[in-house]
Amino acid sequence: MSTLRVGTRRSRLAMIQTRWTTDALSARVPGVDLQIVELSTRGDRIRDVPLGPTLGQSFFTKEIEDALLRGRIDLAVHSCKDLATNLPPGLALGAVPAREDPRDALVSRGPGLRDLPAGARVGTSSMRRKAFLAHARPDLVIEEQRGNVPTRVSAVDEGRVDAVILAAAGLRRLGMAERITEVLEPDVMLPAASQGALAIQVRSDDRGTLEIVSALDDPAARGEVTAERACLRALGAGCQAPLGALARASDGVLSLQVASVAPHGIVRTRVEGSWAQAEELGAAAARALLDELGLDTLRDAPWARPPPRETD
Repeated sequence: MSTLRVGTRRSRLAMIQTRWTTDALSARVPGVDLQIVELSTRGDRIRDVPLGPTLGQSFFTKEIEDALLRGRIDLAVHSCKDLATNLPPGLALGAVPAREDPRDALVSRGPGLRDLPAGARVGTSSMRRKAFLAHARPDLVIEEQRGNVPTRVSAVDEGRVDAVILAAAGLRRLGMAERITEVLEPDVMLPAASQGALAIQVRSDDRGTLEIVSALDDPAARGEVTAERACLRALGAGCQAPLGALARASDGVLSLQVASVAPHGIVRTRVEGSWAQAEELGAAAARALLDELGLDTLRDAPWARPPPRETD
């Protein structure tokens, strides 16, 4: 069997996720030969700019997707939430492995979210996290923070902030679960669509590689992220909108909740359907939310878009 080249970002978390993927493929597909190819993305290189319109979409995946389309690699491993809701023509989601905990987590030097003192500084760069946090605790100070997971956790240890909010899945995969002060439930902070899920991306016409990576596909995880991503597409929402979406699969039934932080408060909706109707379920949830907001698309709402970056 020929060698399959596996593209990934160079961050510690990306490498852990990729090594997990290659080990799992090797265990389930005997004889497969896998070579990891480390690639750099704009999101990795540009660290002094808040996430938003300056970086555009796919800032953690574009270079890897380009390498896949050009045949420099044969498959790519991503955090699923980093993928644009519309994949580039010629690429497909070959597998979604079993999902980790999709929730957000607070890392602090002691207090949970409810017990943080007024004026405590909480670091995050996510518009979604900022919006839900401002609703839950308007007395806290939200500070812009980028960097990898260990760097953000070290900001708490060094006293530069009092707490940070990170994906629980990333902390667990990095072996840092003991740093979680509190897992934030969806009624407090609804996760980003596809958070906690990995995405194995391939060329859509590469049937051989598609067949190999399908060994890792988890039907429940695929159904969940399919519904969540379909909801984002139907909303016209980018990855930086103040919006959360979480589907949970059980016994062939998908329950999808979506919420947006609007100027007048949090607007929520929930729908249920079968796994086979994941796309339709996502679109239905989006329509219900937009009806509640009185909008045709979130693109029509200035509060749902990141403010333009100020320039000197």
